[in-house]
Amino acid sequence: MKIALIGHGAMGKLIERLAAEKGHEIAVVIDDSDAGLSVDELAAKLSGADVAIDFTVAEAVRRNVEACVAASVPLVEGTTGWNASREEIGKIVREGNGAFVFGANFSIGVNLFYRIVEYAASRIAKFPEYEAFIEEQHHSRKKDAPSGTALKLKEVVSKHLNVGDIAATRAGNIPGTHTVGFDGPADQIKLTHNARSREGFAIGAILAAEWIVGKTGFYEFSEIIDEMVNQEEFNHR
Repeated sequence: MKIALIGHGAMGKLIERLAAEKGHEIAVVIDDSDAGLSVDELAAKLSGADVAIDFTVAEAVRRNVEACVAASVPLVEGTTGWNASREEIGKIVREGNGAFVFGANFSIGVNLFYRIVEYAASRIAKFPEYEAFIEEQHHSRKKDAPSGTALKLKEVVSKHLNVGDIAATRAGNIPGTHTVGFDGPADQIKLTHNARSREGFAIGAILAAEWIVGKTGFYEFSEIIDEMVNQEEFNHR
């Protein structure tokens, strides 16, 4: 699989190493020197890749999506902070017959955590004395707060329970910690996911890239995880 890397920071370099270990080829790297490229210029550079993986900044997402659609290159979108443009981005992908996978978090563990949290919330909701809360911590360089993962957790829990403001901490070098709590008059239940490094995010992004090649459509990474979990459950029947 020929991968185009859009963004060559810490995540881009990690994906580059792990993709090579899995036998994939990095066909092209788009870095800061390409920030001024137009949609057509970027599309020309991406042409020939089987898939692109983007870990840049929210402001660049629309251009990157338009370029990938123009070049007929599926895109795995790892950048967060663009959720307000989700409907618009989805329209660009669908009208251009493109292929797009996005996720608040590409960690496989986090996406399994979503399922665990939703199951817990659905059960705890039957007991009105419990109230839900969400806390998240990240390194001081992360710009968006609360994180996309925390917002996704709020979306999941809110199907069953009301959730107030998310507590977001930015300090040091924390890769990412997310806690969903259920507090009652006599006790408290906490579910926590701790990321030890960024490697889990990179592995998930590569998995999404392998999955999206040859497809069209607008997908969330959690759909891929659900498909794999459901297939595994089916295989064990």
